[in-house]
Amino acid sequence: MDHLPPPEARENLADLVRINARFGGHSVIRKALGAVAGRDESFTLLDVGSASGDAARRIQQEFPGARVTSLDCNVTNLENAPYPKVLGDAFGLPFLPGSFDYVFSSLFLHHFEDARVIELLRSFYSVARRGVVMCDLERHILPYLFLPATKHLFGWRRVTVHDGVISVRASFRRHELAELGRKAGIQSASVRAHRPAFRISFVARKNGA
Repeated sequence: MDHLPPPEARENLADLVRINARFGGHSVIRKALGAVAGRDESFTLLDVGSASGDAARRIQQEFPGARVTSLDCNVTNLENAPYPKVLGDAFGLPFLPGSFDYVFSSLFLHHFEDARVIELLRSFYSVARRGVVMCDLERHILPYLFLPATKHLFGWRRVTVHDGVISVRASFRRHELAELGRKAGIQSASVRAHRPAFRISFVARKNGA
């Protein structure tokens, strides 16, 4: 998606917002973050690979005390993300260790090979004071078939269907994401599969958090 012309990228982002809102993505984010933070709690959070800021806006609605910073490497993606927002590279985060209470991502990790996911998780865990919360796709036949089967019903864009199938194929089973976390040095993660959304959450508190 980062290489799409801006008009196509905006259409794809709009589809992703609809998918999150209608088919459980927002619910999984709320549950995963709720495992580490209370609704009335104040905390800082870095949303890595934030794209349109859809997750950031939802987090701020569900957790009014949250101060969310959106980070993405694509300026078109960030156009509608809420402030503060940072144009930056997830593999070279411009933040010192412990800069945020939580580091978060949604539908981001599956874009990378396992070795790079390990690198990201290790970096995210360093930048977080209290823990990391990751939400991603679960690799399963049903989400693999969903977008092509419902293309005409919901009017999904061509790129959404194409990239969605590739993304599900590249995503995780629960034990796979847990193992990547262990290889990144994160031993205490809780990794859950969420049905019927077919999402996986990876939640790890830091010692003493």
